Amino acid sequence: MEPLKDASGLPQNQMTNTSKRSRFAPIFVGSVTMALVLLIGTVLTYTARAKSVDSADAPQLSVPASKQHDNEFARVAKAVEPAVVNINTESTVKNPHKRLHRMPQQPNNPDEGQDPNSGGNGGLQDWFDRFFGQNPEGGGVPGTPGGGDMTSQSLGSGVIVSPNGYIVTNFHVVDKADRIRVSLMGEPASVSYPAKVVGTDRETDLAVIKIEVNHPLPAAKLGNSDSMQVGDWVLAIGSPFGLKSTVTAGIVSAKGRNIVPGRQFQSFIQTDAAINPGNSGGPLVNMDGEIIGINTAIYTESSGYQGVGFALPSNTIAQVFNQLVSPAHKVERGSIGISFSAEPSPAVSRMYGGGKGVVVQDVTPGGPAAQSGLKAGDAIISVGGKAVGNGDELVSEVSAHHPGDKLKIGYLRNGKQEDTTVTVADRQKVFGAQLGTDDEDNDEQAPKESKLGITVKPVPAATAKRLNLQPNQGLLVLDVKPGSFADSVQLGRGDVILEINRQPVGDPDAFAKIESGLKSGQDVVFVVRQAGQTSATNSFLGNTLP
Repeated sequence: MEPLKDASGLPQNQMTNTSKRSRFAPIFVGSVTMALVLLIGTVLTYTARAKSVDSADAPQLSVPASKQHDNEFARVAKAVEPAVVNINTESTVKNPHKRLHRMPQQPNNPDEGQDPNSGGNGGLQDWFDRFFGQNPEGGGVPGTPGGGDMTSQSLGSGVIVSPNGYIVTNFHVVDKADRIRVSLMGEPASVSYPAKVVGTDRETDLAVIKIEVNHPLPAAKLGNSDSMQVGDWVLAIGSPFGLKSTVTAGIVSAKGRNIVPGRQFQSFIQTDAAINPGNSGGPLVNMDGEIIGINTAIYTESSGYQGVGFALPSNTIAQVFNQLVSPAHKVERGSIGISFSAEPSPAVSRMYGGGKGVVVQDVTPGGPAAQSGLKAGDAIISVGGKAVGNGDELVSEVSAHHPGDKLKIGYLRNGKQEDTTVTVADRQKVFGAQLGTDDEDNDEQAPKESKLGITVKPVPAATAKRLNLQPNQGLLVLDVKPGSFADSVQLGRGDVILEINRQPVGDPDAFAKIESGLKSGQDVVFVVRQAGQTSATNSFLGNTLP
């Protein structure tokens, strides 16, 4: 019998042997080739090592004598750097893993500015809060995983503005700090000085702190930010990522940037000088070595520098500083008690103001504007004889005046121009009245601090009327501790608590009695009339008590 053949006509056993030889042939050739390459490489290496190199003709390198280069950046940096400080803060965050941030919707834009707790802007608001929110400058050292307290350590910068130790920085650098330490340039890293907060202004994100040193300190000079032009050279100096005395250069990219809707007192200088986390509070200086801004925020998608940074102008710094170091240690701004749209519709403007002025959207009951006869739908076209074309101009003109000042307001009503005189009020008081946190009813029972993490007091009469509440109905929330149980269920400042676990609360003693009976593992539900609401709409907020 003939052996089996494949399609080639070869016997099957012969085909198999031929196949094996053809398969192993390239492997053998490759192995031999690799061995030869290794052998040649070894011989060449041995030859190179065995042969010595004659370096008699090699030159000797030398360092030239030190000399000063003609460099404006170096001159400015050398002059300003001694006044720039590193700020290290520590704060304790209670149960950070359970914290939720309450962002109530407030579509209207009061003339005195939005509630600092309000949000809903999205987009820019998200990244802005990322740098102004929880511990933007550094990392925290957590406690027990999944719960417990956290010690948050934060790094920032500041600039000395007077030889006796006054320092300007950002509010978010020192906010909620239990301990503030300042390190000076030229001193060992182990040496730092305790600092005290002189005053803060949340709305401009500025703060003034002070250190006590037994010798005069180098102070930087303040410049006029209005004199800066787009394209002017600037230097940013600070401690990004804790790297002290870091200098970066750039230009003024833009002026008057209002980067987040509703933050009416924050008109920024934009720069492409590199600003990173840790630069906050450090100075932006011109080529005369003058402070023309305080580095405050960056636009980023990576938590680092991407060519767009923002600094608060020096003219704003001067106004805020002078008030924070006054005996009151706070910034006083005027208000007339109106609200308007942050992004007005052209159709609304044409309908009510003929395309001019600022259309009043709401008038605070009992406020200065209401007392002067201004109404919703009026279009304000001038303040003190100066024309105003948008909300920013209106706010700027009004807030620059002091409570008690008389202001002539020009407005359009039904197409007819009219005038009225408004007595300017304290913005904080007008704003506090809107949230129910004004100073009225000071003779009432003092606020009591709750173990649930809230401070409450009886509801003021004006707030009760606005929220359609009966006498002795509900308790006003004055403050909410970060990380507390109340914070976890999104109770907020200005809310009114009507019930706890179906039990009405009308005075602090009743609240304390209900609270004392609450136990760990128990469900706790609040019935709340939330801040900013003018209707009788209740919200239910609850969770299980840890």
